[in-house]
Amino acid sequence: MANNIRSLFGQKVRQIRLSKSNVSQEKLAFECDLHRTYISDIERGTRNVSLDNIDKIAKALDVQPKDLLDFTTIDNIEQKK
Repeated sequence: MANNIRSLFGQKVRQIRLSKSNVSQEKLAFECDLHRTYISDIERGTRNVSLDNIDKIAKALDVQPKDLLDFTTIDNIEQKK
């Protein structure tokens, strides 16, 4: 179940967040006007994220919403096994 869409989306958000000079979950949450634990839940794949929040996250990370849904570039150790 590790490759469900929520997990993939969360991995992608984390990958992009960390590529942006190691932005913390707290800073990203502040920029998105979302709660820190909500960002944590997204990255762990336990949240079903709305389109509105995908847009907020994309803007805060300075990427297009479609980039958050491009799972072909996820650096996933599990996929390499």
